[in-house]
Amino acid sequence: MMVDIIQVMAMVIPLVVIVYVVVTSLRIVRPTERGLVERLGKYQRFVQPGITLLVPFVDRIIKVNITERMTPVQRQDVITRDKVFMAVDAVVFYKVKPEEHSVKASQYFVNNYESQIDTLSRTVLRDIIGGMDMAVANTSRPIINAKLKDALDEQTRDWGIEIVRAEIKDLEPPRGLMSSMESVLKADNERQAAEKTAIAQATLASGEKNASIQRAEGMKQAAILQAEGQKTATIAIAEGDAEATKLRNEALTTYFKDSAITFKQLETIMTSLQNNTKIIVPEGKAISLILNEQENLNKSTIIPVPSTPPQQTKPASK
Repeated sequence: MMVDIIQVMAMVIPLVVIVYVVVTSLRIVRPTERGLVERLGKYQRFVQPGITLLVPFVDRIIKVNITERMTPVQRQDVITRDKVFMAVDAVVFYKVKPEEHSVKASQYFVNNYESQIDTLSRTVLRDIIGGMDMAVANTSRPIINAKLKDALDEQTRDWGIEIVRAEIKDLEPPRGLMSSMESVLKADNERQAAEKTAIAQATLASGEKNASIQRAEGMKQAAILQAEGQKTATIAIAEGDAEATKLRNEALTTYFKDSAITFKQLETIMTSLQNNTKIIVPEGKAISLILNEQENLNKSTIIPVPSTPPQQTKPASK
């Protein structure tokens, strides 16, 4: 019985060892990684994504992530050229280049490149912002970002790392200075609002002035046109009167050449009758003149008045 157990174990143990060796010798490298195989502490070969076989207890694989990553830059206080302390916070985006020499450089040329990037970024930011005034620094973030990226690219050139971008996350002046700046900004906004209000009022006043001028011009033109109309009407009336007078004179000369007095009497009677005037004509006096104007006379307006007979003189008594 013991012999059988020993024989089984003799067969199983080598098989388990072989399986263990095979399993521990296999390594899987993901598409986002690259591998460096070391044998007995010395670089052996470069591993692409996929399955690779290692010599047990001899080979060791180092997997390197080649995707883009972000490292925060520790917040620090930086003094500007005009002696103002500003709190600066930034982030740096980077990745290891996928080529073999770049992956090797990221592992063999620098120790803990993430920490190195943080330290370099803080140093470069102090140098860049220290050469600017506070107002310039607040409005020059793109310039600071570009200078920071260029400086990191130059410093990390031999590390096999690509600096994708560097961004200022926060640039904050002291709180007391911020309160003063807010007061100044508020006063400036109020001044701009007052200026815009004044411009609006001036525009409104100018509009009202132009409207008043236009109204006055309109009234002036209306008065001129009315005066011209009255003038034209007066001239027309005067011309009509003159023409009527002319015609009357011509008629008088032609038809009443020897009866001017009679014509004048008829004209006077006609004018009086137009005003509904009653005329008292003594009996037997100028009745022939009135009868000649029957078309213009209303007989009801003529009242005959009998003439008073002369009183007879009594004979003197003897």
